[in-house]
Amino acid sequence: MPNIENQNLKVTINTKGAELESIYHKGHQLEYLWGGDPNVWGKHSPLLFPIVGTLRQNTWNYKGKAYTLPRHGFAREMEFEIEQQAKDSITLLLKSNDATRAKFPFDFELRVIYQLAPNGLATTYSVKNNSSEEMFFSIGGHPAFRVPLAERTSYTDYYLEFEQKETAPRWPISKEGLIETSPQPILDNTNILPLTRDLFSSDALVFKNLSSTSISLKSRRTRHGLDFDFTDFPYLGIWAAKNDKADFVCIEPWCGIADSVDSDQQMTDKEGIEGLAPGETFERIWAVTLH
Repeated sequence: MPNIENQNLKVTINTKGAELESIYHKGHQLEYLWGGDPNVWGKHSPLLFPIVGTLRQNTWNYKGKAYTLPRHGFAREMEFEIEQQAKDSITLLLKSNDATRAKFPFDFELRVIYQLAPNGLATTYSVKNNSSEEMFFSIGGHPAFRVPLAERTSYTDYYLEFEQKETAPRWPISKEGLIETSPQPILDNTNILPLTRDLFSSDALVFKNLSSTSISLKSRRTRHGLDFDFTDFPYLGIWAAKNDKADFVCIEPWCGIADSVDSDQQMTDKEGIEGLAPGETFERIWAVTLH
């Protein structure tokens, strides 16, 4: 697997899915990314494209034709090529082919660019529309960060701190993986969300259009944590597996969202769908700073 590195950090990437496998801080001697235990949840940081979440009946319609896609799309299971690599950055590329066009009727180039900072990592998603018509898609990240981070701390010693105080509901997820039509209260004029094992008993916390553009993982028992910037993304998911050994929290920046339970399954009507003109390129960046 390719690595990128600077004085403080070493990051490992899997060309399958352009997925982060490790974010190791050499100075802190800490691994910040979840290890991907297959008995709990075998991923580390999957890429969500060309959909985020689940389609109603795993199907959407475009110009009178039905297309079937699994949850979170196909990019996370596909092999990317290394287009460019330097010591502290790498660009991975996925191009459309006959297999992708059978599920997603557009020609595209999808690049994932990882660039190190002194104590952090920026991830750029770059989507180019090579079709002769407007392309409709969603894209998002799903990085899982280790909790607890430091020795002699526990999961419940940590909390998430939003950049601003929020009064915002969560949008529940149905057993089919779809967004319910009625939100539930969770944040009431607060910027603090304590982490507990039962926080995700009803699946992910899904937020729409928060006032905050960043969130931090913190603990009162250690200085180690992280700051996560999702300025470019209108939706945010927060999730961990329902397992006492799920020692992680996913902070998920999304341009797009799962279908609602009453979706009409039309691609162009989908909530949060991005439209990209022929020949144009769409870019979004999320970034994490480690401390």
